[in-house]
Amino acid sequence: MIKYILSDIEGTTTSISFVVDTLFPYFLEQLPLWRQKMDLPEVKAQIEATQALVLAEEGKTIDAEQAFDYLEAWCKADRKAGPLKALQGIVWKAAYLNGQIKGHLYPEVADCLKNWKEKGLELGIYSSGSVAAQKLLFGYSEAGDLTPLFSHYFDTKVGHKRESQSYQNIQQAIGLPAYEILFLSDVPEELAAARAAGLQTGHLLRPGTAPSQFKGYANFNQIQID
Repeated sequence: MIKYILSDIEGTTTSISFVVDTLFPYFLEQLPLWRQKMDLPEVKAQIEATQALVLAEEGKTIDAEQAFDYLEAWCKADRKAGPLKALQGIVWKAAYLNGQIKGHLYPEVADCLKNWKEKGLELGIYSSGSVAAQKLLFGYSEAGDLTPLFSHYFDTKVGHKRESQSYQNIQQAIGLPAYEILFLSDVPEELAAARAAGLQTGHLLRPGTAPSQFKGYANFNQIQID
């Protein structure tokens, strides 16, 4: 029996185009302005994290300006780097707060999440975007503030999404048997990793997503939780 629904965001609750065509371009557009805010503690922390990552990976010592160059390149390459995800969250927060951006959701998502919650299921999010960015998207969504619906938010600090150990870590944090957790994603490799950890799985077949060996759903309305 399913007691917990763990969901991906991009391509599952939210259009990939929202991330690719709205969030990423906004971040890149605003990056020159944030270069002028290097002394802000939250920005400085991500510059230092970028410098440390480049030193560890390439053996290079870089200055703050070069760190911003790396962050820009990583964004364009959609690299899942911790400092990039954290800085994106900082930049997007300002846009959400002033109403420039609202988090996109597929039409049925908000009502389904509310219905599942009313039925007594727990809900969680697992995304490569930072926890801060996740909370912003759902807190300032087109359907209003949905953050009270969620019990947990997970990002790649628990592990990469295509590794089964990540889902074991999540299962332990949730505190339920793996078979009572349903993981929803549009990416078969993520579903395979979740299944290897004992979770149940559902493949969201949003427009442009090809079917796989996993049970597929065109939208959340098709997911029946008994």
